[in-house]
Amino acid sequence: MRSWYSIISLIVLLSFAACKQTKEPSTNTKQEEIATVDLDDIVKRGKLKVVTDYNSTNYFVYKGRPLGYQFELLQALSNHLGLKLEIQVSNNVENNINNLLEGGIDIIATNFTVTRDRSDYITFTEPHCVTRQVLVQQKYSGNSEQKETVVFNEIIRNQLELAGKTIYVQENSSFVDRLQSLSNEIGDSINIVEIPDYEVEQLIDLVANGEIPYTVCDENMANINLNFYDNIDVKTAISFPQKIAWAVRPNSSDLLDVVNNWLINFKKTKHYKRIYRKYFINPRSKHLVETGFHSIKGGKVSMYDAIIKSESEKYDLDWRLIASLIYQESRFLPEIESWAGAVGLMQLMPATAEHFGVKEITSPVDNIQGGLKFLVWLDKRMAKKVEDPEQRLKFVLASYNVGLGHVQDAMRLAEKNGKNPLIWEDNVDFYLLNKSKPDFYNDPVVKYGYCRGEEPYHYVIDILERYTHYKNVIMD
Repeated sequence: MRSWYSIISLIVLLSFAACKQTKEPSTNTKQEEIATVDLDDIVKRGKLKVVTDYNSTNYFVYKGRPLGYQFELLQALSNHLGLKLEIQVSNNVENNINNLLEGGIDIIATNFTVTRDRSDYITFTEPHCVTRQVLVQQKYSGNSEQKETVVFNEIIRNQLELAGKTIYVQENSSFVDRLQSLSNEIGDSINIVEIPDYEVEQLIDLVANGEIPYTVCDENMANINLNFYDNIDVKTAISFPQKIAWAVRPNSSDLLDVVNNWLINFKKTKHYKRIYRKYFINPRSKHLVETGFHSIKGGKVSMYDAIIKSESEKYDLDWRLIASLIYQESRFLPEIESWAGAVGLMQLMPATAEHFGVKEITSPVDNIQGGLKFLVWLDKRMAKKVEDPEQRLKFVLASYNVGLGHVQDAMRLAEKNGKNPLIWEDNVDFYLLNKSKPDFYNDPVVKYGYCRGEEPYHYVIDILERYTHYKNVIMD
Protein backbone atom coordinates (compact mmCIF):
# COMPACT_ATOMS: atom_id res chain seq x y z
CA MET A 1 0.00 0.00 0.00
CA ARG A 2 1.29 3.48 -0.80
CA SER A 3 2.00 5.52 2.30
CA TRP A 4 0.40 8.86 3.04
CA TYR A 5 3.95 10.22 3.35
CA SER A 6 4.67 9.23 -0.27
CA ILE A 7 1.63 11.14 -1.45
CA ILE A 8 2.68 14.22 0.53
CA SER A 9 6.13 13.99 -1.06
CA LEU A 10 4.53 13.83 -4.48
CA ILE A 11 2.48 16.92 -3.72
CA VAL A 12 5.61 18.83 -2.72
CA LEU A 13 7.21 17.94 -6.02
CA LEU A 14 4.16 19.17 -7.89
CA SER A 15 4.32 22.52 -6.08
CA PHE A 16 1.25 23.84 -4.39
CA ALA A 17 1.64 27.10 -6.28
CA ALA A 18 0.13 25.42 -9.33
CA CYS A 19 -2.56 23.44 -7.51
CA LYS A 20 -5.48 25.75 -8.17
CA GLN A 21 -4.66 26.62 -11.74
CA THR A 22 -6.12 24.86 -14.74
CA LYS A 23 -3.17 23.76 -16.87
CA GLU A 24 -3.96 23.32 -20.54
CA PRO A 25 -1.81 20.93 -22.53
CA SER A 26 1.20 22.66 -24.05
CA THR A 27 0.15 21.79 -27.63
CA ASN A 28 3.30 23.37 -28.99
CA THR A 29 2.43 22.13 -32.45
CA LYS A 30 1.52 25.13 -34.58
CA GLN A 31 -1.50 24.97 -36.86
CA GLU A 32 0.66 24.75 -39.97
CA GLU A 33 2.74 21.98 -38.36
CA ILE A 34 -0.19 19.67 -37.58
CA ALA A 35 0.30 16.38 -39.42
CA THR A 36 -1.75 16.16 -42.60
CA VAL A 37 -2.92 12.58 -42.18
CA ASP A 38 -6.51 11.83 -43.16
CA LEU A 39 -8.62 8.82 -44.06
CA ASP A 40 -6.95 8.09 -47.43
CA ASP A 41 -3.53 7.96 -45.77
CA ILE A 42 -4.84 5.68 -43.03
CA VAL A 43 -6.45 3.32 -45.55
CA LYS A 44 -3.19 3.15 -47.56
CA ARG A 45 -1.36 2.39 -44.33
CA GLY A 46 -3.89 -0.34 -43.59
CA LYS A 47 -3.84 0.40 -39.89
CA LEU A 48 -5.85 2.63 -37.55
CA LYS A 49 -3.63 3.98 -34.77
CA VAL A 50 -5.38 4.87 -31.51
CA VAL A 51 -4.56 5.58 -27.90
CA THR A 52 -6.70 4.62 -24.95
CA ASP A 53 -6.23 4.35 -21.21
CA TYR A 54 -5.67 1.16 -19.27
CA ASN A 55 -8.28 0.61 -16.58
CA SER A 56 -10.92 -1.90 -15.52
CA THR A 57 -13.50 -0.49 -17.94
CA ASN A 58 -11.84 0.85 -21.09
CA TYR A 59 -9.07 -1.67 -21.83
CA PHE A 60 -7.75 -4.63 -19.87
CA VAL A 61 -7.03 -8.36 -20.12
CA TYR A 62 -9.16 -10.96 -18.33
CA LYS A 63 -8.26 -14.67 -18.43
CA GLY A 64 -5.97 -14.04 -21.38
CA ARG A 65 -8.53 -12.14 -23.44
CA PRO A 66 -8.35 -8.39 -24.22
CA LEU A 67 -11.58 -6.65 -23.23
CA GLY A 68 -12.96 -3.19 -22.47
CA TYR A 69 -15.57 -0.66 -23.49
CA GLN A 70 -13.23 1.45 -25.61
CA PHE A 71 -11.50 -1.66 -26.95
CA GLU A 72 -14.73 -3.20 -28.21
CA LEU A 73 -15.90 0.07 -29.77
CA LEU A 74 -12.55 0.49 -31.52
CA GLN A 75 -12.64 -3.11 -32.71
CA ALA A 76 -16.08 -2.55 -34.20
CA LEU A 77 -14.91 0.65 -35.92
CA SER A 78 -11.75 -0.93 -37.35
CA ASN A 79 -13.78 -3.88 -38.64
CA HIS A 80 -16.20 -1.43 -40.27
CA LEU A 81 -13.28 0.34 -41.95
CA GLY A 82 -11.54 -2.92 -42.88
CA LEU A 83 -8.37 -1.82 -41.08
CA LYS A 84 -6.05 -3.37 -38.55
CA LEU A 85 -6.24 -1.82 -35.10
CA GLU A 86 -3.06 -0.65 -33.37
CA ILE A 87 -3.60 0.34 -29.73
CA GLN A 88 -1.24 2.42 -27.65
CA VAL A 89 -1.80 2.90 -23.92
CA SER A 90 -1.32 6.25 -22.19
CA ASN A 91 -3.20 8.22 -19.55
CA ASN A 92 -1.14 11.38 -20.10
CA VAL A 93 -3.59 13.88 -21.61
CA GLU A 94 -0.93 16.31 -22.83
CA ASN A 95 1.17 13.62 -24.48
CA ASN A 96 -1.88 12.11 -26.14
CA ILE A 97 -2.95 15.43 -27.65
CA ASN A 98 0.52 16.24 -28.92
CA ASN A 99 0.89 12.72 -30.32
CA LEU A 100 -2.41 13.16 -32.16
CA LEU A 101 -1.45 16.51 -33.66
CA GLU A 102 1.97 15.20 -34.70
CA GLY A 103 0.44 12.20 -36.50
CA GLY A 104 1.59 9.43 -34.17
CA ILE A 105 -2.01 8.38 -33.60
CA ASP A 106 -5.29 8.96 -35.44
CA ILE A 107 -7.81 8.89 -32.58
CA ILE A 108 -7.70 9.59 -28.86
CA ALA A 109 -10.17 7.03 -27.50
CA THR A 110 -10.33 7.84 -23.82
CA ASN A 111 -13.20 9.18 -21.72
CA PHE A 112 -12.69 12.66 -23.16
CA THR A 113 -15.17 15.23 -21.89
CA VAL A 114 -16.17 17.64 -24.67
CA THR A 115 -15.14 21.17 -23.63
CA ARG A 116 -15.02 24.47 -25.50
CA ASP A 117 -11.37 25.09 -24.56
CA ARG A 118 -10.22 21.75 -25.92
CA SER A 119 -12.13 22.34 -29.15
CA ASP A 120 -9.65 25.12 -29.94
CA TYR A 121 -6.93 22.61 -30.80
CA ILE A 122 -8.58 19.19 -31.29
CA THR A 123 -11.82 18.08 -32.93
CA PHE A 124 -14.31 15.99 -31.02
CA THR A 125 -16.31 13.23 -32.63
CA GLU A 126 -19.95 12.47 -32.08
CA PRO A 127 -20.24 11.56 -28.36
CA HIS A 128 -20.31 7.84 -27.66
CA CYS A 129 -21.97 8.32 -24.27
CA VAL A 130 -23.14 10.95 -21.77
CA THR A 131 -22.26 10.99 -18.07
CA ARG A 132 -21.73 13.28 -15.07
CA GLN A 133 -18.67 13.96 -12.96
CA VAL A 134 -19.00 12.79 -9.35
CA LEU A 135 -17.05 13.17 -6.14
CA VAL A 136 -15.40 9.99 -4.90
CA GLN A 137 -15.12 9.95 -1.13
CA GLN A 138 -14.66 7.43 1.61
CA LYS A 139 -17.46 5.97 3.71
CA TYR A 140 -17.75 3.34 6.43
CA SER A 141 -18.53 0.03 4.78
CA GLY A 142 -19.85 -1.73 7.86
CA ASN A 143 -16.86 -4.07 7.80
CA SER A 144 -15.32 -4.29 11.27
CA GLU A 145 -11.85 -4.54 9.76
CA GLN A 146 -12.39 -1.18 8.09
CA LYS A 147 -12.88 0.71 11.36
CA GLU A 148 -9.14 1.30 11.51
CA THR A 149 -9.20 3.14 8.18
CA VAL A 150 -9.21 6.90 8.49
CA VAL A 151 -12.41 8.57 7.27
CA PHE A 152 -11.43 12.14 6.45
CA ASN A 153 -14.82 13.81 6.62
CA GLU A 154 -18.50 13.24 6.93
CA ILE A 155 -20.09 12.45 3.57
CA ILE A 156 -20.40 15.56 1.41
CA ARG A 157 -23.72 16.04 -0.34
CA ASN A 158 -23.80 19.81 -0.82
CA GLN A 159 -21.24 21.19 -3.26
CA LEU A 160 -20.83 24.25 -1.03
CA GLU A 161 -19.14 21.95 1.49
CA LEU A 162 -16.22 21.54 -0.91
CA ALA A 163 -14.98 25.00 0.05
CA GLY A 164 -11.45 24.69 1.40
CA LYS A 165 -11.24 20.98 0.61
CA THR A 166 -8.31 19.40 -1.24
CA ILE A 167 -9.23 17.21 -4.20
CA TYR A 168 -6.73 15.08 -6.12
CA VAL A 169 -7.33 14.57 -9.85
CA GLN A 170 -5.58 13.37 -12.97
CA GLU A 171 -3.26 16.00 -14.44
CA ASN A 172 -4.68 18.04 -17.36
CA SER A 173 -8.02 16.24 -17.11
CA SER A 174 -11.46 17.75 -17.58
CA PHE A 175 -11.93 17.25 -13.83
CA VAL A 176 -9.50 20.13 -13.25
CA ASP A 177 -11.59 22.41 -15.48
CA ARG A 178 -14.80 21.44 -13.74
CA LEU A 179 -13.42 21.95 -10.23
CA GLN A 180 -12.05 25.36 -11.22
CA SER A 181 -15.49 26.35 -12.50
CA LEU A 182 -17.15 24.93 -9.38
CA SER A 183 -14.80 26.93 -7.18
CA ASN A 184 -16.00 30.09 -8.95
CA GLU A 185 -19.63 28.99 -8.68
CA ILE A 186 -19.53 28.45 -4.91
CA GLY A 187 -17.50 31.62 -4.39
CA ASP A 188 -14.77 29.88 -2.42
CA SER A 189 -11.49 28.10 -3.00
CA ILE A 190 -11.06 24.41 -3.75
CA ASN A 191 -7.49 23.13 -3.57
CA ILE A 192 -7.00 21.19 -6.80
CA VAL A 193 -3.96 18.90 -6.81
CA GLU A 194 -3.08 17.47 -10.22
CA ILE A 195 -1.33 14.11 -10.07
CA PRO A 196 0.77 13.19 -13.14
CA ASP A 197 0.91 9.62 -14.46
CA TYR A 198 -2.00 8.48 -12.30
CA GLU A 199 -5.10 7.05 -13.96
CA VAL A 200 -8.52 7.78 -12.47
CA GLU A 201 -8.91 4.31 -10.98
CA GLN A 202 -5.54 4.57 -9.25
CA LEU A 203 -6.79 7.70 -7.50
CA ILE A 204 -10.02 5.91 -6.53
CA ASP A 205 -7.84 3.21 -4.99
CA LEU A 206 -6.02 5.87 -2.94
CA VAL A 207 -9.35 7.19 -1.67
CA ALA A 208 -10.54 3.69 -0.76
CA ASN A 209 -7.28 3.02 1.10
CA GLY A 210 -7.52 6.27 3.05
CA GLU A 211 -4.46 7.86 1.46
CA ILE A 212 -6.19 10.86 -0.09
CA PRO A 213 -9.58 12.35 0.88
CA TYR A 214 -11.26 12.97 -2.48
CA THR A 215 -11.00 12.50 -6.20
CA VAL A 216 -13.36 13.03 -9.14
CA CYS A 217 -14.52 10.46 -11.70
CA ASP A 218 -17.07 10.05 -14.49
CA GLU A 219 -20.22 8.57 -12.98
CA ASN A 220 -20.40 5.50 -15.24
CA MET A 221 -16.86 4.48 -14.30
CA ALA A 222 -17.43 5.38 -10.65
CA ASN A 223 -20.41 3.02 -10.48
CA ILE A 224 -18.28 0.20 -11.85
CA ASN A 225 -15.72 0.76 -9.10
CA LEU A 226 -18.42 0.26 -6.47
CA ASN A 227 -18.01 -3.43 -7.35
CA PHE A 228 -14.36 -3.27 -6.32
CA TYR A 229 -14.57 -1.09 -3.19
CA ASP A 230 -17.33 -1.27 -0.58
CA ASN A 231 -16.11 1.81 1.27
CA ILE A 232 -16.43 4.53 -1.37
CA ASP A 233 -19.34 6.88 -2.04
CA VAL A 234 -20.00 8.25 -5.55
CA LYS A 235 -23.47 9.79 -5.16
CA THR A 236 -22.47 13.47 -5.10
CA ALA A 237 -22.50 14.98 -8.59
CA ILE A 238 -20.34 18.01 -9.30
CA SER A 239 -21.44 18.60 -12.91
CA PHE A 240 -24.40 18.49 -15.25
CA PRO A 241 -24.48 15.62 -17.78
CA GLN A 242 -21.54 15.96 -20.17
CA LYS A 243 -20.71 14.52 -23.56
CA ILE A 244 -17.93 11.94 -23.72
CA ALA A 245 -16.28 11.61 -27.13
CA TRP A 246 -13.17 10.67 -29.06
CA ALA A 247 -10.80 13.23 -30.59
CA VAL A 248 -9.19 13.53 -34.02
CA ARG A 249 -6.92 16.09 -35.68
CA PRO A 250 -8.64 19.33 -36.78
CA ASN A 251 -7.61 18.70 -40.40
CA SER A 252 -8.74 15.04 -40.53
CA SER A 253 -12.16 15.97 -41.88
CA ASP A 254 -12.73 12.77 -43.88
CA LEU A 255 -11.86 10.59 -40.89
CA LEU A 256 -14.15 12.70 -38.70
CA ASP A 257 -17.07 12.30 -41.12
CA VAL A 258 -16.65 8.53 -41.34
CA VAL A 259 -16.30 8.09 -37.57
CA ASN A 260 -19.28 10.35 -36.86
CA ASN A 261 -21.53 8.57 -39.35
CA TRP A 262 -20.48 5.21 -37.97
CA LEU A 263 -21.02 6.29 -34.33
CA ILE A 264 -24.48 7.75 -35.07
CA ASN A 265 -25.60 4.48 -36.66
CA PHE A 266 -23.70 2.13 -34.35
CA LYS A 267 -25.23 3.63 -31.20
CA LYS A 268 -28.64 2.56 -32.51
CA THR A 269 -27.62 -1.09 -32.78
CA LYS A 270 -28.08 -3.95 -30.35
CA HIS A 271 -24.33 -4.52 -30.57
CA TYR A 272 -23.60 -1.12 -29.03
CA LYS A 273 -26.27 -1.57 -26.35
CA ARG A 274 -24.73 -4.93 -25.40
CA ILE A 275 -21.28 -3.36 -25.11
CA TYR A 276 -22.54 -0.47 -22.97
CA ARG A 277 -24.58 -2.74 -20.68
CA LYS A 278 -21.66 -5.14 -20.37
CA TYR A 279 -19.34 -2.52 -18.92
CA PHE A 280 -21.55 0.12 -17.31
CA ILE A 281 -24.92 -1.35 -16.33
CA ASN A 282 -24.71 -5.07 -15.60
CA PRO A 283 -23.27 -5.55 -12.10
CA ARG A 284 -19.93 -7.33 -12.29
CA SER A 285 -19.19 -9.52 -9.32
CA LYS A 286 -16.09 -9.04 -7.22
CA HIS A 287 -15.13 -12.56 -8.24
CA LEU A 288 -13.96 -11.08 -11.54
CA VAL A 289 -11.21 -9.26 -9.65
CA GLU A 290 -10.62 -11.62 -6.77
CA THR A 291 -9.67 -14.50 -9.06
CA GLY A 292 -6.50 -12.58 -9.93
CA PHE A 293 -7.03 -13.08 -13.66
CA HIS A 294 -7.93 -9.41 -14.19
CA SER A 295 -4.86 -7.53 -15.43
CA ILE A 296 -5.73 -4.53 -13.23
CA LYS A 297 -5.96 -6.33 -9.91
CA GLY A 298 -4.02 -9.57 -10.28
CA GLY A 299 -2.07 -9.44 -13.50
CA LYS A 300 -2.36 -13.17 -14.12
CA VAL A 301 -3.08 -14.42 -17.61
CA SER A 302 -3.70 -17.97 -16.45
CA MET A 303 -3.14 -20.32 -13.54
CA TYR A 304 -0.05 -21.55 -15.38
CA ASP A 305 1.80 -18.22 -15.52
CA ALA A 306 4.57 -19.33 -13.15
CA ILE A 307 5.32 -22.39 -15.28
CA ILE A 308 5.18 -20.40 -18.52
CA LYS A 309 7.54 -17.76 -17.10
CA SER A 310 10.00 -20.30 -15.73
CA GLU A 311 10.17 -22.40 -18.88
CA SER A 312 10.23 -19.40 -21.25
CA GLU A 313 13.15 -17.88 -19.36
CA LYS A 314 15.28 -20.93 -20.16
CA TYR A 315 15.13 -19.98 -23.84
CA ASP A 316 15.14 -16.20 -23.38
CA LEU A 317 11.56 -15.98 -24.68
CA ASP A 318 8.95 -13.44 -23.59
CA TRP A 319 6.48 -15.44 -21.50
CA ARG A 320 3.64 -13.20 -22.70
CA LEU A 321 4.24 -14.41 -26.27
CA ILE A 322 4.08 -18.03 -25.14
CA ALA A 323 0.96 -17.29 -23.08
CA SER A 324 -0.67 -15.81 -26.18
CA LEU A 325 0.21 -18.94 -28.17
CA ILE A 326 -1.16 -21.22 -25.44
CA TYR A 327 -4.39 -19.21 -25.29
CA GLN A 328 -4.72 -19.67 -29.06
CA GLU A 329 -4.04 -23.39 -28.85
CA SER A 330 -6.00 -24.50 -25.80
CA ARG A 331 -7.55 -21.58 -23.89
CA PHE A 332 -5.35 -22.86 -21.03
CA LEU A 333 -7.19 -26.20 -20.77
CA PRO A 334 -4.47 -28.83 -20.13
CA GLU A 335 -6.43 -31.94 -21.10
CA ILE A 336 -8.13 -30.66 -24.24
CA GLU A 337 -7.70 -32.73 -27.40
CA SER A 338 -8.24 -31.45 -30.94
CA TRP A 339 -10.03 -33.26 -33.76
CA ALA A 340 -6.59 -34.08 -35.21
CA GLY A 341 -5.33 -35.64 -31.97
CA ALA A 342 -3.22 -32.75 -30.65
CA VAL A 343 -3.24 -32.69 -26.84
CA GLY A 344 -2.59 -30.32 -23.95
CA LEU A 345 -1.86 -26.67 -23.35
CA MET A 346 0.38 -26.33 -26.40
CA GLN A 347 -1.56 -28.89 -28.45
CA LEU A 348 1.26 -31.30 -29.17
CA MET A 349 0.74 -34.21 -31.52
CA PRO A 350 1.71 -37.47 -29.77
CA ALA A 351 4.59 -38.09 -32.22
CA THR A 352 5.94 -34.56 -31.64
CA ALA A 353 5.62 -34.98 -27.88
CA GLU A 354 7.52 -38.25 -28.01
CA HIS A 355 10.27 -36.75 -30.20
CA PHE A 356 10.88 -33.95 -27.69
CA GLY A 357 10.82 -36.19 -24.64
CA VAL A 358 7.40 -35.33 -23.22
CA LYS A 359 6.58 -37.97 -20.61
CA GLU A 360 3.03 -36.98 -19.69
CA ILE A 361 1.36 -35.09 -22.52
CA THR A 362 -1.45 -33.63 -20.38
CA SER A 363 0.96 -32.46 -17.66
CA PRO A 364 1.16 -28.64 -17.89
CA VAL A 365 4.89 -28.63 -17.16
CA ASP A 366 5.74 -31.48 -19.55
CA ASN A 367 3.51 -30.12 -22.30
CA ILE A 368 4.94 -26.60 -22.10
CA GLN A 369 8.50 -27.95 -22.01
CA GLY A 370 7.82 -30.00 -25.13
CA GLY A 371 6.09 -27.13 -26.91
CA LEU A 372 8.97 -24.77 -26.23
CA LYS A 373 11.52 -27.30 -27.44
CA PHE A 374 9.50 -27.62 -30.64
CA LEU A 375 9.38 -23.82 -31.07
CA VAL A 376 13.14 -23.52 -30.52
CA TRP A 377 13.75 -26.33 -33.02
CA LEU A 378 11.60 -24.55 -35.61
CA ASP A 379 13.41 -21.28 -34.93
CA LYS A 380 16.82 -22.88 -35.49
CA ARG A 381 15.66 -24.42 -38.75
CA MET A 382 14.12 -21.19 -39.99
CA ALA A 383 17.12 -19.08 -38.87
CA LYS A 384 19.15 -20.67 -41.70
CA LYS A 385 17.12 -18.60 -44.16
CA VAL A 386 15.28 -15.81 -42.28
CA GLU A 387 17.81 -13.77 -40.34
CA ASP A 388 15.53 -10.99 -39.11
CA PRO A 389 14.16 -12.21 -35.72
CA GLU A 390 10.94 -10.18 -35.99
CA GLN A 391 10.13 -11.66 -39.37
CA ARG A 392 11.33 -15.13 -38.37
CA LEU A 393 8.90 -15.23 -35.46
CA LYS A 394 5.96 -15.12 -37.91
CA PHE A 395 7.41 -17.98 -39.96
CA VAL A 396 7.97 -20.01 -36.79
CA LEU A 397 4.44 -19.45 -35.50
CA ALA A 398 2.94 -20.48 -38.82
CA SER A 399 5.16 -23.56 -38.88
CA TYR A 400 4.07 -24.49 -35.35
CA ASN A 401 0.47 -24.44 -36.55
CA VAL A 402 0.64 -26.04 -39.98
CA GLY A 403 4.09 -27.59 -40.29
CA LEU A 404 7.45 -26.42 -41.57
CA GLY A 405 6.97 -28.00 -44.99
CA HIS A 406 3.87 -25.99 -45.90
CA VAL A 407 5.57 -22.75 -44.87
CA GLN A 408 8.62 -23.61 -46.98
CA ASP A 409 6.26 -24.30 -49.92
CA ALA A 410 4.80 -20.81 -49.48
CA MET A 411 8.31 -19.35 -49.45
CA ARG A 412 9.13 -21.11 -52.72
CA LEU A 413 5.88 -19.86 -54.27
CA ALA A 414 6.66 -16.31 -53.17
CA GLU A 415 10.14 -16.44 -54.69
CA LYS A 416 8.86 -17.91 -57.94
CA ASN A 417 6.28 -15.13 -58.28
CA GLY A 418 8.66 -12.25 -57.64
CA LYS A 419 7.85 -11.74 -53.96
CA ASN A 420 10.31 -11.70 -51.07
CA PRO A 421 10.49 -15.19 -49.52
CA LEU A 422 12.01 -13.74 -46.34
CA ILE A 423 9.17 -11.27 -45.61
CA TRP A 424 5.91 -12.51 -44.13
CA GLU A 425 3.26 -9.80 -44.65
CA ASP A 426 2.01 -9.41 -48.23
CA ASN A 427 4.61 -11.88 -49.40
CA VAL A 428 4.83 -15.40 -47.99
CA ASP A 429 1.57 -15.13 -46.02
CA PHE A 430 -0.35 -14.56 -49.28
CA TYR A 431 0.85 -17.86 -50.74
CA LEU A 432 0.20 -19.80 -47.55
CA LEU A 433 -3.29 -18.31 -47.37
CA ASN A 434 -4.01 -19.44 -50.93
CA LYS A 435 -2.38 -22.88 -50.69
CA SER A 436 -5.84 -24.47 -50.61
CA LYS A 437 -6.37 -23.50 -54.26
CA PRO A 438 -5.34 -25.92 -57.04
CA ASP A 439 -3.37 -23.26 -58.95
CA PHE A 440 -1.16 -22.91 -55.89
CA TYR A 441 -0.82 -26.42 -54.40
CA ASN A 442 -0.36 -28.00 -57.84
CA ASP A 443 2.55 -25.72 -58.69
CA PRO A 444 5.77 -27.72 -59.43
CA VAL A 445 7.69 -25.95 -56.62
CA VAL A 446 5.19 -27.20 -54.02
CA LYS A 447 6.37 -30.38 -52.25
CA TYR A 448 3.73 -30.84 -49.56
CA GLY A 449 0.52 -30.33 -51.51
CA TYR A 450 -2.79 -29.00 -50.28
CA CYS A 451 -2.97 -26.89 -47.15
CA ARG A 452 -5.92 -25.12 -45.55
CA GLY A 453 -3.91 -21.92 -45.37
CA GLU A 454 -6.54 -19.66 -43.84
CA GLU A 455 -5.97 -21.18 -40.41
CA PRO A 456 -2.18 -20.53 -40.09
CA TYR A 457 -2.62 -17.13 -41.77
CA HIS A 458 -5.02 -15.96 -39.03
CA TYR A 459 -3.12 -17.93 -36.39
CA VAL A 460 -0.07 -15.67 -36.77
CA ILE A 461 -2.17 -12.49 -36.75
CA ASP A 462 -4.21 -13.51 -33.71
CA ILE A 463 -1.24 -14.55 -31.57
CA LEU A 464 0.77 -11.42 -32.32
CA GLU A 465 -2.20 -9.10 -31.81
CA ARG A 466 -2.96 -10.72 -28.45
CA TYR A 467 0.74 -10.55 -27.55
CA THR A 468 0.64 -6.80 -28.20
CA HIS A 469 -2.35 -6.46 -25.86
CA TYR A 470 -0.50 -8.44 -23.20
CA LYS A 471 2.53 -6.17 -23.55
CA ASN A 472 0.27 -3.12 -23.29
CA VAL A 473 -1.24 -4.07 -19.96
CA ILE A 474 0.89 -6.79 -18.31
CA MET A 475 4.34 -5.98 -17.02
CA ASP A 476 7.08 -8.40 -17.98
